[in-house]
Amino acid sequence: MKTIHYLLAVALCLPIPIIAQSETGNEDKSVGEAVVTGTREKTDMRHLPMTVTVVGREELTQGHRPSTLPTLSELVPGLFVTSRGVLGYGVSGGAAGGINLRGVSGGAGQLLVLIDGHPQYQGIYGHPISDSYQTMLAERVEVVHGPASVLYGSNAMGGVINIVTRKPATENCETNVCLGMGSYGTLQTEAGNQIRAGKFSSTVGAQYNRSDNHRPRMGFEQYGGHVKLGYDISKNWNTSLDANVTHFNASQPGAVTSPLYDADQWITRGAVSAAVENHYDRTSGGLSVYTNFGRHKIDDGTANPDNPTMRYFRSKDALTGVSMYQSLKTFPGNRITAGVDYQHIYGRAYYTSKADGTILDTPNKQSGRSYRNEVAGYVDVRQDINFWLTADAGVRLDHHSITGNEWVPQFGIVVRPTSTSDLKLMASKGFRNPTMREMYLYPPSNTDLRPERLWNYELSWRHCPGTLTYGVNLFYINGDNMIQTVPVDGRPRNVNTGKIENMGVEALAEYKLTTHWRLHTNHSLLHMVHKVVGAPIYKGYFGASYTHHKWTANIGAQQLANLYTSATTKESVLLLNASTSYRLLENLGLWARGENLLAQRYEINAGFPMPRATFMAGVSLKF
Repeated sequence: MKTIHYLLAVALCLPIPIIAQSETGNEDKSVGEAVVTGTREKTDMRHLPMTVTVVGREELTQGHRPSTLPTLSELVPGLFVTSRGVLGYGVSGGAAGGINLRGVSGGAGQLLVLIDGHPQYQGIYGHPISDSYQTMLAERVEVVHGPASVLYGSNAMGGVINIVTRKPATENCETNVCLGMGSYGTLQTEAGNQIRAGKFSSTVGAQYNRSDNHRPRMGFEQYGGHVKLGYDISKNWNTSLDANVTHFNASQPGAVTSPLYDADQWITRGAVSAAVENHYDRTSGGLSVYTNFGRHKIDDGTANPDNPTMRYFRSKDALTGVSMYQSLKTFPGNRITAGVDYQHIYGRAYYTSKADGTILDTPNKQSGRSYRNEVAGYVDVRQDINFWLTADAGVRLDHHSITGNEWVPQFGIVVRPTSTSDLKLMASKGFRNPTMREMYLYPPSNTDLRPERLWNYELSWRHCPGTLTYGVNLFYINGDNMIQTVPVDGRPRNVNTGKIENMGVEALAEYKLTTHWRLHTNHSLLHMVHKVVGAPIYKGYFGASYTHHKWTANIGAQQLANLYTSATTKESVLLLNASTSYRLLENLGLWARGENLLAQRYEINAGFPMPRATFMAGVSLKF
C-alpha cells in the first residue's frame, strides 16, 4: 500500500504540459479567499486540495478575548481547546490549553502552531504553549485540517494553526486601547499602534492580563508585547522583522479531590524572526531566519502545606531555524513551489535547590542537555488542467539527526463544477519526530524511538450560492508508531506501540440574513477507535451577529457531547456566550461579554470544575 502511495505521489509531481486557465480566474471572491498556509504563498483557496478554515480579525476581536484559542474552538469545526478557568491555561501538571483537531492532540506535539509560518512549540517537550497565542498579534488565523507535513515537517501531522500577524495596508497612524474588568478580579488591558508611511510600516502592541480565577490558589498574571517592522525595498522586494514575548505567572490548585499548595509556574516565551520576500508575476518566494526561546521555572506543589517541596524544575529551550522557498509559474495554470528548511532544536532541563539555588541531579541521559538538527527539502506541484480541474502533489524528504530520513508525500485533486463550488479529494501523510523529553528525560526515556506516522484521507465539498456559504468534510485517519509509556521488564518505558484510527465528518454554514444579521453554525462528529482525552465526540456551534449603526452584538451556543475529560470520564454540556459593543463617541466604545450564561456545572479537565456564569465589561479607545 505504501508503495502505491509513493508511486502516485511521484506521478502527480510530474508537470502536465497542457494549456490551462490561470489560477486567478473569475471565481466568486467569497469562495476563492486567498490563504498562505496551504502553500507558503497567497493562493486562491479553491485551487488547494486541503481544507482550510480562516478566522479573520473581525471575528477574533468581536468578543474582546485576549487569546485567539477560545474563538477558534467555537468557529473551527473539529477543533477543541481544553480550559480550566476564566483566564490562563498554564503548563505542567493540571494545565489546560490542549489543542485537539480531529482527535489528534497538540498536547502530544502532533498539531503545529505557527506564527507567520514559523513553528512555535516547547523545544524539550514539543508541545504548543497556549498562553502565547494572543489576539493582539493576529490579523487572521488559518487552520489546515489534516497533515501539513510536506510543507512544515514534524509536528504538523494532525494539522496546522497559522497566526498571520497584523500589518497596516494603507497610509495611516492609528492607536487602539482596550481595557476591561470582570468576574473573579479579572483584568485585561491591551494597547496597539499601527503606522504606514511610504515604504515603512510598523505594528506595536502590549498587554497585561490577570485573574484570581474561581478557585483559591489559581491566580494567573501575564505580560506580553509584539513588534512587527516592515520595509518595501522596491516594488518587488520587501523585508520584515518580528518579535514577540510573553511572560506569565500561574498557579494551579490541583484536582478538587487532591488539592495542591504552592504549585506555581513562572514561564517566559518569545520569538524573533527576520524575512525578505520577492513578488513577481511569474515567481515569488522568501528567506526567513527565526528563533524561539523559553525559560521555565516550576514548583510542582505539595499536598501538605506544612511540608513544601525543596526544589524547582527549570528548563531552557530554543528552536532556531532557516526557511527558504521559491514558487514559479512555468506556464499557464502551473505552479511549482520548492523549499528548504533547517532547524536546530536544543535545550536543558534540570532541578535547582530552593534553599541555595544549586543544581541538583536530574534524571537525564545527556546530563541535562540535549539537541537535535533537522534539515528538509520539499517540492509541491499544482496544475490547473482546465478551468474546473486542478491536480496537486508534493513530497518532502526530512532528515533528523537521530532518527534519520522520512519521506512525506501528499496528493489531491480539486473539481470546480460551478463558479461557486468545489469538490476536493486529498491523501496526505503526517509525522512527528520524538521529543527530547521522550528520548532523554526521566526514566521512561528511550533513545531508540522512531517517528510517529499517520495517513489522512479526506473528501470535502464547499458551495457559496449568493449569501449562503456551506461545506462538508469527510475524513479517515490511520496511524501507527504512536509513542506511549508502557511497562517493559517491570519498568515504564517510552515505546512506539500506539495506534490511531479516527473518522468523522465536519460541516459549517454561514448565511447573511440581511445587511445587519449574519448566522453561523458548524458541527463535527468524531469516531475514535482509541479514545483521546480532550476530544469531544460531537461539537456543535450556533451563532448570530448583529451590526447596525453604533451597535454590534454576538450570541453563540456551543454543545459538547461525550468529551473525554480523562480516560474514564466523559462530559456533555451546552454553553451560551454573548458579547456586545456600543460606539458611544467616534473614538470611544463600550463593550461587555458574558460566558456560560446558563451557569452550567461542568469540567473539561477532570477534577477542575469550570466557573459558572462570568462577566467582563470595558472601554475601547481609538485615535
